Formats: sequence, C-alpha cells, structure tokens
Amino acid sequence: MNYDLIVIGSGPGGYVAAIRGAQLGMKVAVVERESIGGICLNWGCIPTKALLKSAQVFEYIQHAEDYGIKIKDAQVDFGGMIKRSRGVAEGMSKGVNFLLRKNKIDVIIGTGRLVRGKKVEVTANDGKKTTYEAAHIIIATGGRAKELPSLPIDGKNIIEYRKAMSLDKLPKSMVIVGAGAIGVEFAYFYHSIGTEVTIVEFLEQGLVPREDSDVSKELGKVYKKKGIKVLANTSVESVDTKGRGCKVSVKNRKTGATEEIKCDIVLSAAGVTPNTEDIGLEALGIKTERGMISVDAYYQTNVAGIYAIGDVIEGPALAHVASAEGIICAEKIKGMSPEPLDYNNIPGCTYCSPEVASVGMTEQAAKEAGYEIKVGKFPFSASGKASAAGAKEGFVKLIFDAKYGEFLGAHMIGYNVTEMIAEVVVARKLETTGHEIIKSVHPHPTMSEAIMEAAAAAYGEVIHL
Repeated sequence: MNYDLIVIGSGPGGYVAAIRGAQLGMKVAVVERESIGGICLNWGCIPTKALLKSAQVFEYIQHAEDYGIKIKDAQVDFGGMIKRSRGVAEGMSKGVNFLLRKNKIDVIIGTGRLVRGKKVEVTANDGKKTTYEAAHIIIATGGRAKELPSLPIDGKNIIEYRKAMSLDKLPKSMVIVGAGAIGVEFAYFYHSIGTEVTIVEFLEQGLVPREDSDVSKELGKVYKKKGIKVLANTSVESVDTKGRGCKVSVKNRKTGATEEIKCDIVLSAAGVTPNTEDIGLEALGIKTERGMISVDAYYQTNVAGIYAIGDVIEGPALAHVASAEGIICAEKIKGMSPEPLDYNNIPGCTYCSPEVASVGMTEQAAKEAGYEIKVGKFPFSASGKASAAGAKEGFVKLIFDAKYGEFLGAHMIGYNVTEMIAEVVVARKLETTGHEIIKSVHPHPTMSEAIMEAAAAAYGEVIHL
C-alpha cells in the first residue's frame, strides 16, 4: 500500500505527527509494535502520575487532622494502586486509538524497519512480513531505560521504571539509582506508601541535578525531612543479587569511602537510551552521532524523505518536545513554513512532592553566559493560598537580564508548580520583560501570585516580603 506518510512509533511524537499529517490532507499510516500511545502513555507520563496521585491521597489522609478531619486506620492497597494506574493508561490508549480512527489513519501492528526505496517492512507478531511504501517516513521509535554496566537489569532484583509500575507486592526497602525526574518521582511514591528508600546520585548536586541549585537544595531538605536517604556524588560499584534481596556497593566519589546498602530491590533510573537498533538506519546510510539520529531544524535526516523526532534525536527526552517536533515535521513535509522549535524555551516538570518546574537558564548558566542578572525569589511560606492549602514548602525564583529586562529563566518548587510554568513559557515566547510581569495583575489568592511577587522581588518592589 502507498501512503503520503508513514510514522514508525505511536508515542506522543509519532501519533501527534500522524494526526497533524492527516489534518493537512495526507494519507497516513502508523506502525506500532506494542501499545498505541507509546511508553509515555502506557508506561511513563500517564500511569506514573496516577501512582503519584494515589500516594498523595494517602499522604493527605495521614495528615487529615492538620485540616480538621479525623480518619482512622487508612491502609495502602498496593495492588489497587497498580490496578488504577494501569486502568488510567488503558483508557488513555483507547482515546488515542479513537483519535487515529477519527483522522482515518491506518494502524499497522508490528515491528517496522526501513528498507531502500522509501519503504517500511513490518514484521507482524506471527512473523509475517509486509512492505509498505510512502513518500515520507518519520522515525519516532522513542527510548527505553538506560542500562549501566554496574547495574544489569534482570527484571527481578534490578528493575527499570516499567517493572516499578507493576510489581506484585510492595517492597520493604529500595535503592534508586539516579536522582533525575524518574528517580525522585518513584522515591516519593514508594516512600509515601511505606518503602524505605535510598537514592544514589552520581552527580555532586544531588536531587534533580539538572535543575537550579537552589531547587535541588530545597528538594533535598524536604526529602531529608520525609526520611528519604540521599547519597550524592556517589557511584554504584556493584550489586550482589545472590541470596535474598540485594547488596548494593556504593562509593563516594569525593572521599573514596565505600558503603554496602541492603535492600529488597534496586530501581535503575539513570536515564533513557534511544531505540535506534535494528530499524534499518545502516542500510539507508542514515547518519547518527552518539547513538542519536542526526537531523536538520525540520527533522529531516541526511536521506531525503526520512525524518526523525523525539527520543531518537538530540534534545530533551520529553513528551511535549516530541509532540512539538512531530507537528513541525508534518507541517514542513506538507510545504508549510513552520517556525523551528526554540529549545531554550522548553519547560521541564517533575511530579514529586513538592513538584518541580523550570524553563530557561539557571542562575549559574546565566552568569556563565556573561549576563548581569537580577534574581527574584518568593517563598510559598509568604503565600496566602499556599498556607490555606497546607503547602508552604518551596518558592518561585525568576532570573532577568539587568540591562534589558529579558526574562532569562524561571525555577519553581512547590505545590502544583507544574501547572504554573506555562505562564513563563508564554511570557518568554512573547519577549515579556520583568516590569511587564510585575504590572500584569495576578488573581488573589493563588499560587501563581508568586510569579508576580518574585518578579517584583528582582526589582526591589516586592510587597509581601
């Protein structure tokens, strides 16, 4: 069968690209080897948020008396939490299936592989091979958990995020290797429902090491108060899985001191690696660099008519980035003139508790870039809405260029800040200045007032500090 566009992979990059292509009048097919919606929808973004909500509800119940409510004997139903999470994911997957049908997109189940002549060979589950042809082909095969040499994933003692969302029983103790978004989210979930958690992070900054250092320090304080142990600047030397449980040998990279940690299970949360093996890249001569597919500003590879988006190319491995790339790619294929994606204005969100959200430069990065800066910080302890919600942890930190007022970055930690960061993304897109933020009236009482107050703090005009 001949198509205008074939997309290999149905994650948030693939299915969005396919739908945008169909909206623009193209005949489109999607090839998917597992579940419609990809990792994000089935094993990442969506089901993890469902688990985190369950943990948050349990935490609310434990602290109900703080809100004038008495509840006795609340217990964790771990199996029920897992079941709810899987149900949410399945419902969303059905929703994406509906959208594909609505847009008259053919769904081809099987493993896709590029072959010469702008063709995709699809191997079905029964081994049958069928070849499809298209004028344009988008590779959107996504990524998987990165496996460290010292941490071979066996799916039983040493697991990755997929298994962490479908365990049969709640472990009594867990070591999480990696303190990025995946690591700190699972740390919050499992600790909140009764697991003893230790986080091991290779980088010196500790928790969420790619965030602004003030955010990392604040989350570290909160996690320490909760009782989560964090070992920063520490490497995992080996894991002994003989006998019952695991023995994790770790080494402090600064002092050289070693330690052995005993636990039921080890979760490897050391990042993502792209799914680029065995998809025909070599046969077509498609260029890669450090395992990533090389593309131009509109996601075309060095081979005409072949494109790549999402986790298989350089850039943040985030669902919303893949979706944006998919739309731009489809529009360019159609002959439109989309604006290239501004990778300096991509929001990042981490859904632990308290939440973390950021966009743009950190304070350190701005200084290293040579900017003279103004920094404003507003703590949620001074927010009426945060006090009423019982969520006074955290702050909003804004960074501006002192000379022109350019909005360089925003860094937030606190209750629901992942819902607040979009204001900053839009403001930066519109080249809004610090004074324009100050003069934009924010509703009271809201958490988002903290953005206005932090901007005012940067210019010495803050009222409520």
